[in-house]
Amino acid sequence: MRFIWFHLMPWPHLPDDFRETYRSVWVDIPSRLYDPVRGVGIYNTYLDQLEYAETLGFDGLGVNEHHGNAYGMMPSPNLMAAALARRTSRAAIVVMGDSIALYNPPIRVAEEMAMIDVLCGGRMIAGFPVGTSQDTNFAYSTVPALTREKYAEAHQLIMRAWAADEPFAFNGRYTKMRYVNCWPKPLQKPHPPIFIPGGGSIETYDFCLEHEYNYSYLSYTGYTRARALMDGFWARVAEKGKDDSPYRASFAQVICVGATDQEAERLYSEHVSYFYNRCLHVYPPFFDAPGYRTVKTLQAGMITQLTQARHKELPTLAWKDLIERGYIIAGSPATVRERMEDLIKTLRVGQIYCLLHLGNMPDDKVRYSSKLFAEQVIPHLRSIWPAYRNDDRFWCRPPAPVVAPVRVASVGGE
Repeated sequence: MRFIWFHLMPWPHLPDDFRETYRSVWVDIPSRLYDPVRGVGIYNTYLDQLEYAETLGFDGLGVNEHHGNAYGMMPSPNLMAAALARRTSRAAIVVMGDSIALYNPPIRVAEEMAMIDVLCGGRMIAGFPVGTSQDTNFAYSTVPALTREKYAEAHQLIMRAWAADEPFAFNGRYTKMRYVNCWPKPLQKPHPPIFIPGGGSIETYDFCLEHEYNYSYLSYTGYTRARALMDGFWARVAEKGKDDSPYRASFAQVICVGATDQEAERLYSEHVSYFYNRCLHVYPPFFDAPGYRTVKTLQAGMITQLTQARHKELPTLAWKDLIERGYIIAGSPATVRERMEDLIKTLRVGQIYCLLHLGNMPDDKVRYSSKLFAEQVIPHLRSIWPAYRNDDRFWCRPPAPVVAPVRVASVGGE
């Protein structure tokens, strides 16, 4: 098993009456609620937490891209990844990811991710999400029905740019370039591992299997609700005649660890409530712009995790409800170990995105929960898939040896 310490970087100072006063945390939230003076400390604290996760032994550090929102303040995950590249040395840097349909031209993604991969010594994992409707269609005003077509073309350009050793011309429908010439090139060959976030579009299954990419289901409604979607993925794996390595799939889980079940509730319940009732308060029409979902997905009855659960249930759910319905895994290390093992085996996943920071959780609690999870939970879960321990197809493989940077003394010997 591999464990990725995943950060959303939310704004932790939304008012108590946010849900009643503002219609959405995404797209049209007034920017007056953001304070850049406070933001200085918040960004640096969040980066400190990611760096701390590496010292605890987490396998990866995850960042992602969202726009026009207080739910996740990373319009450019590449900036955060670059900061982590210089301050970490072992953990994979998981950029989940760049919403490649939004970049014009998409060669920018190829260039920046190549820079990160070289800077960190070949530790980068590249995520290529289609992007939420909130981000792509509303915050960035792309045409919903064209989003996936633009995504496919952007993917083609990026992969060709990484592979080519000479400049070439690209004549796509949305991008036309006389000289595609990716400088620098990624350190990992033929390219960094690719993770594709999925949230209910069945075409994503086939895309991952066709290209041997990891399928990552990023959910906040827990593993019990995710079973049908993941069962569908593994059924498609069998239909395509692919092997069933658990490293083909990843899952995101909200996790809170205390010394006891009671301490976990006492320490984290207010922050879990902040996350589910403010950070996930999204105006329903922003979820799925007409044309965003494909006909095949609609016919299959696949509905994004954002639509039903968040607005019908979330305002009414107490701590006990969130646990019993599988939204969160929380409690003592023993309780969390048991639930995590059930999650891993039920969904057959080889990587877990661990959401150990939530909403307005202060730094000391984040570190406490992360340390308990790293020291008293992870060691019991590492060897769940012994038959696949040598399968490294879906993880970064830094070339050896990588030359460490040499720090040159300043003029005057200072």
